[in-house]
Amino acid sequence: MTPPERLSQVTLRPGRDFTVTARHPWLFSGAVHEVTGSPADGDEVLLTSAEGTPLGRGLWNARSQIRVRIYTTNPHQPLDDAFWRERLARSVELRRRIPGLDDGAPARLVFSEADGLSGLVVDRMGGWLVVQLTSLALHRRLEGILDWLDGELRPEGILLRTERGVLEEEGLELSDGLLRGREPEGPVPVADGSLSFLADLRTGQKTGFYLDQRWNRRAVAAWARDRRAADVCTYSGGFALHMARAGARSVVGVDVSAPALELAEAHARLNELEDRTRWVRSDAVKWLEGEAEAGNRYDLVVLDPPRFARSRRGVAGALKGYARLNEAALNVLEPGGLLATFSCSGRVSRDAFSQVLGEVAGRTGRRLRILESLGQPADHPVDPNTPETAYLKGFIVEVE
Repeated sequence: MTPPERLSQVTLRPGRDFTVTARHPWLFSGAVHEVTGSPADGDEVLLTSAEGTPLGRGLWNARSQIRVRIYTTNPHQPLDDAFWRERLARSVELRRRIPGLDDGAPARLVFSEADGLSGLVVDRMGGWLVVQLTSLALHRRLEGILDWLDGELRPEGILLRTERGVLEEEGLELSDGLLRGREPEGPVPVADGSLSFLADLRTGQKTGFYLDQRWNRRAVAAWARDRRAADVCTYSGGFALHMARAGARSVVGVDVSAPALELAEAHARLNELEDRTRWVRSDAVKWLEGEAEAGNRYDLVVLDPPRFARSRRGVAGALKGYARLNEAALNVLEPGGLLATFSCSGRVSRDAFSQVLGEVAGRTGRRLRILESLGQPADHPVDPNTPETAYLKGFIVEVE
C-alpha cells in the first residue's frame, strides 16, 4: 500500500471540493490549483482540498482536459491490482443478476463511469470480448485488466476498438486489433429478441453492434403493426427489422453509409425479411425533405442519429441538429402517426431533448404527445452522480 504522503498531490482550487465529494469521476484542469511532485501521465495521485484535507485518489493525465479520473473518495485506498480486479468482478456480477442476461447473451459487462471504471468499456459478443479505452491511465493498466477478463471469463479472444476523437483528447496512440486469443473468422452472430444479427467486431461501428437499443427496438416494434414505417439512420437495420417482424405494412431503412446498408440487407436475408424491407442510401434530413416534397407519408418514423455533441461546447449545435431532424420527420408523418426519436449525446439532457420537441411542435403547428419515455438497458446502468452516464434518451410521440 502506498501511503498518501508518498503520492504526488493534486490540490484543488478553493471551493472546488464538491467536484470530488459529489462523486463525479472527472476533475478538469480548471479545478486544479497546484500539483506537488512530478506525476507522470497515468500515475496515481492524492487529491486534497485547498485546506489540505485528503479527498481521494485518482489517475493523472496532463495531456487531457480531464486532469484526474477519480476512482475512490477514500484517500487510504490504493489503486492497485486488487482494486481493479474487485471493480471488474462487481461489474460482471451485476450483469449476471440482470434477468435475461445469461452467460451467452450479448451484453455490456463494464460501462465506464457507471461501474466506477472511468475510461473502460467491455462488451460481450458471442464468445468474444470487445474492449474500448478512453483513458490513457487505464491503458497503462491494461495488461492486468486483460489478465482478469481472460482468466475469469475465458473468451475466445479479446479485441480492442478505438474512437479517434477520444484518443486525441487523451493523448493515446492506439489501433484496433486483437489483444488476446484469436480473432473471429467473420461477423459474430448475436441474438436481439427473436431476430439474429451479425456483429462485425473488427470494423463495425462502436464495438460491432448497438447493444444499448435492443430493449427500445422491441418497444417501438410493439407500435408498428399495419403501419408504413421508416427507420432513419438505420445502421444495420435494427429498428427496421424489428418493425417488419412485428407486422409493419412496409418498412424503409435509410442511412448515409453504404457498408451499413449492406449489413442491413444481410440481416434482412438472415431473418427472411428481405421482401418486407427496402433500403435507401441518403443523408437523413435530405431524404426526409425529399419525401415531404414528393408527398410521401408515413405512420411511424424512427430517428436514431449518431452522437451530435461530444463536449459542452457542442450542445448548442446538437440541439439545432435535433430540431432540424425532428422537424423534417414531422413533415412526413400522417396525423395520428408516431415519432420514435432518440438522442445518444450524453451532454444533452432528457429535459433539453424534450424541449426541442416542444419547439418543433410550435414551429410546425402540430400537437405532440409523449406516449413513452425510453432509455438504456440495465447493463448500461446510470450513476446519478454522473449525469453523462444517462446518455441514451428517447420518446415515442403521437403527432396530431
